[in-house]
Amino acid sequence: MSTTSIIESLLFVSNKSFSTKKLSQILKINEKEIQEKIQELMREYNDNSNRGIQIIKNKEEYQMTTNPQNSEIIQSFLKEELSEELSRPALETLTIVAYRGPITKPELEQIRGINCSLILRNLMMKGLIETNENKKLNQTFYTITFNFMRYLGINNIEELPDYDELSKNKSLEKILNKI
Repeated sequence: MSTTSIIESLLFVSNKSFSTKKLSQILKINEKEIQEKIQELMREYNDNSNRGIQIIKNKEEYQMTTNPQNSEIIQSFLKEELSEELSRPALETLTIVAYRGPITKPELEQIRGINCSLILRNLMMKGLIETNENKKLNQTFYTITFNFMRYLGINNIEELPDYDELSKNKSLEKILNKI
């Protein structure tokens, strides 16, 4: 698999921007090569107005976004999608984040047994979960938002049913200790 392909995939699945430094750490290649590959991708995506995706740059960070020409249709679609009910997998993921958060993506995937990238992205778009970066551990943690608590009508996460028991479940501890 080519470096360009990997960078493209990372930009596509991520809900946040990447710096060349971060991509360099992930791929274990120098920043100059990362920069060249990103420029190649930007030419491919941004120089063709028929593409639905573009790569934008803000200072030294890059992110894949939709083409601004499609904004009206995209906004309409997202408004409709965000107002839809949550799917069963989304509810399961949200429940785990609520009871076990802050939780990392690998921990969440260990519990659920499947990749949760798109579910996490959708829950973040709905404003139900958010990320917090721990720079010392170089990890991203997922937690619920105040919007989630407001939606449920609770003032404290500990007001969730059986919170004390489920947030410290021994079976889940065993699963998470395998990571």
